Amino acid sequence: MNAWFILIIAGLFEVGFTTCMKLSEGFSQIKYTIGFLIFASLSFLFLNKAVSQIPLGTAYAVWTGIGAFGTALIGMIFFMDPISYLRIFFLTLLIISILGLKLFH
Repeated sequence: MNAWFILIIAGLFEVGFTTCMKLSEGFSQIKYTIGFLIFASLSFLFLNKAVSQIPLGTAYAVWTGIGAFGTALIGMIFFMDPISYLRIFFLTLLIISILGLKLFH
């Protein structure tokens, strides 16, 4: 499987674990705590697999970027986090930066 695809999956699992962390209410909700542990484990497993072929710094930046973008999007859609033009601009800039890391890796 392509290392970049694996890295994207790792980033999506990161969105999963941060969302479960929010829903766990301080790890007091067991089903979301279990979801957090599963998604976090899968995220790190896939990240570890990706860094075997992608430089560590690049992989980590992309992984955290996908996680940050996805988590911010989930926050705005489901948790009523603030939405503004500047926030959308900088999230878009983050995605452009991730694509730049892919293109110039």
